[in-house]
Amino acid sequence: MNNRDLIVIGGSSGATAPLKSILGSFPADLPAAVLVVLHIPARSTGILTTVASAAGRLPVRQAEDGMSVERGHVYIAAPDHHMLVHGDRIRLGRGPRENMSRPAIDPLFRSAALSYGPRAIGVVLSGLLSDGSAGLNAIKRCGGLAVVQDPEDSIADEMPRRAMEATTIDLAVPAARLGDVLSDLSREAAGPSLPVPAEIRLEVDIAAGERIDSKGMRKIADPAALTCPACGGVLSAVHDGRPLRFRCQVGHAYTADALAKEQEGRVDEALRVALRIIEERAELVRRMAEDGRHSGRRAVAEMYDDRAKEYSDYAETIRRVVLESFEKQPPDDTDP
Repeated sequence: MNNRDLIVIGGSSGATAPLKSILGSFPADLPAAVLVVLHIPARSTGILTTVASAAGRLPVRQAEDGMSVERGHVYIAAPDHHMLVHGDRIRLGRGPRENMSRPAIDPLFRSAALSYGPRAIGVVLSGLLSDGSAGLNAIKRCGGLAVVQDPEDSIADEMPRRAMEATTIDLAVPAARLGDVLSDLSREAAGPSLPVPAEIRLEVDIAAGERIDSKGMRKIADPAALTCPACGGVLSAVHDGRPLRFRCQVGHAYTADALAKEQEGRVDEALRVALRIIEERAELVRRMAEDGRHSGRRAVAEMYDDRAKEYSDYAETIRRVVLESFEKQPPDDTDP
């Protein structure tokens, strides 16, 4: 039976409720395996209990390395490991984080595209930023189906919208209907196999923990004048990246919006350090002015008073920028 026998689902902020709805709608005879990645903290106990309670008809297991992929079963990514599918087996990878997450959605989707091609169905649920967009594009390039939760139905609509920008989506469906739609799609015959782009295979290897050197990186990306927030290495822009993506030689990967979010935190930190240094400078010259007055050096005291006011003005400007930056900061996307 050459049906679409693998459903891979990714989500983040606001994705737990739609995931429960999907799994609760699946029939006991679902002719596909279901692999799920939600963004979870590295030290989390995982979401197995939460998800299992909603999937009454299907057995739910937390993924283990080497576990068989069976139709009619649901597999949940383990904390701090990328979940990959290799043929009919699950592989857990300790490769670098992607979009600040491990597990990340893109590695699972790419591995599904590599191993299952047109038999894979990729689903992006509610979430912030754009993890899942590049992976869904990979599934589509290899002949699979691309499905998103309708952005209008999502608590956090960024992930489904970014996926729709990155590739041609087959369906955008409200969460309440997704389970039935995916069940129907899984029973359809898969399309013809397509050639797998070499960069997809390479990026799956990176997620699995394989080392990448500069020669390997040049096959998929060109150096950019940007620094990796995780390790300080040079970032390279991935060729034909949809969405725009970057990788460092260690393997850390970011979509442009995820990189911008990481940079925001570093800019905020740098501003706070600058504020502290300038306030200390203002305090120092105030003391020097006071010392000048006590010693009868009026001209020196006036000069230091002017310097102190100048530094205080600088500090106040930076303080306003820091406060405005804090007010505009988007919510965290680690709790689904």
